[in-house]
Order: sequence, then structure tokens, then C-alpha cells
Amino acid sequence: MPVATRIRGNRPGAALYAALLSLVVLAATGVVGLLLHQPWLFPSLGPTVMLFFESPQQRASRPLNALVGHGVGLLAGAAVLYGLGLQDDPSAPTGGLTPAYLLAGALSVALTTLVLTWAKTPHPPAGATTLIVSLGILTTPIQLASMAGAIVLITALGWGLNVLLGTRPDQEASP
Repeated sequence: MPVATRIRGNRPGAALYAALLSLVVLAATGVVGLLLHQPWLFPSLGPTVMLFFESPQQRASRPLNALVGHGVGLLAGAAVLYGLGLQDDPSAPTGGLTPAYLLAGALSVALTTLVLTWAKTPHPPAGATTLIVSLGILTTPIQLASMAGAIVLITALGWGLNVLLGTRPDQEASP
């Protein structure tokens, strides 16, 4: 019997499994960020990792959904931020929420939702990714590339650990 099946068979075991693997994956991602001096740890990674380990059979937890979801969120956030000319303004948390940032945030989440729903690749944490960008928190090309790298890394580590430990991501829940 796979390790994950034995551990996840009871509530305390499942909680410990999810918590420990979330710690490992986010710590590894954070170490890469420290080494590169780039923001490889940001808020939307937390819910993604929780989905991977708490409910790996959910459709939103699929690796494709995570990669496409965050990718669309990044692109939508950047398109709206740059499209509205906000890339050089102080971020909303620093300079305050302005009508332009309100529009940017709402529009980027709507665009992300539209694309992910149309493509049938739901991944709710992508809504946080698009806000991080559209509200001006991470905006430079190197920061956006770091976000993309972190997303790929947590997806590879998360699903690699699940498969290694016996979680069956190929037996996903139906849509």
C-alpha cells in the first residue's frame, strides 16, 4: 500500500501529510528565491500547494490547471497593469487603492476567470496571482519571470512528491 494512502487514511494523518509537504515545497521555493534574490515566494502559492496536498483529486488541483491558471493570471495582470499605464506607479498597498488600481484589479480577475472558465481549467489561486501583478506588487519582467519559475517549481515538486508517495493524480475527480 502506498505511503500516502496509509497516511491519508485518517484525518490526523491526512492533515500531517498536507502540512509537512506544504512546508517542504514552499521552503524549497523560498530557498531558491533567497539564492536568486528574487520573489519566489508569494501569496498565491500557498493555496496552490494546499490544493495539491489536501485534495489532489480535485480538478482545480491538476498540474495543468495550476500552470495554465497562474500563467493566465500573470498575463492578464500584466496586460491590465501595463495597458492602464500603472507599471511605474507605487503599488496599491504602498500608494493606496486608486480608481485606476480598482479597475485594474477587478478587470484582471474578470479576465482571468473568463479565460480559465472558457478553457475549463479552473484554479482559484490564479485570482490572487493576477491581483499581485495588476495591483502593482510584482511588476518588473524579472519579477514576473520569477513568479513563473516559482509556479513551475511548486507544481513539479508538489506533484512529484504526490506521485512518489503514492497519491494517484491520474485518478482525478470528474469535471
